[in-house]
Amino acid sequence: MAEASGLRERKKVRTRELIAETARTLFAEHGFEGVTVAEIARAADVSQQTVFNYFPTKEDLVYWRLEAFEAELLAAIRDRPAGEPVIAAFGRFVRRPRGLLAEGDAGARDRLAGITRMIAGSPALLAREGQTLARYTASLAALIAEEQGAAPTDIAPMVAANALMGVHHALVAQARAGVVAGRPHATVRQELLAQADRGLELLERGLGDYAPKRP
Repeated sequence: MAEASGLRERKKVRTRELIAETARTLFAEHGFEGVTVAEIARAADVSQQTVFNYFPTKEDLVYWRLEAFEAELLAAIRDRPAGEPVIAAFGRFVRRPRGLLAEGDAGARDRLAGITRMIAGSPALLAREGQTLARYTASLAALIAEEQGAAPTDIAPMVAANALMGVHHALVAQARAGVVAGRPHATVRQELLAQADRGLELLERGLGDYAPKRP
């Protein structure tokens, strides 16, 4: 019984990844707005309903991995050592390369460049990205407020979360510019680390001792 359940789960994972990779290829070739869900379904040899079962919206085909990113972010803050300010844990998290940018081969560089241009050229994807960033910020603010026992009228957790996620947003923009310009991933990573340090240093002047983790 357990083996059959495991096989079903692995099949679901493979189907999800097949649909997402098929969509990515089509989007890179024709643009996000230039491809329909029906075309993705045909290319992946599944039904449209199957696509929607795995990806409720077309934008989810691009951003489906972001749920894991949010969980990692909140875990990095939640699991920091007692007494450590939130900015220290956030700094470790945001400075860690991830995704295609962490890979150095030419194939990864080409894939990331295609995805980056696709997002930059799509108003729908940029709008979804803004909504996702707002959700991250609200989740981070809620976690900080809970940890600190902040009153509902205390704006400090939301101010801190917006400042921290502002660093992340700025680094995403910096990475995109470097990728589109064709700079090697190693160079882009070095630039991002330098800019991350600069942004975090700036925030430490106001947030350096804010929200230490309670024992």
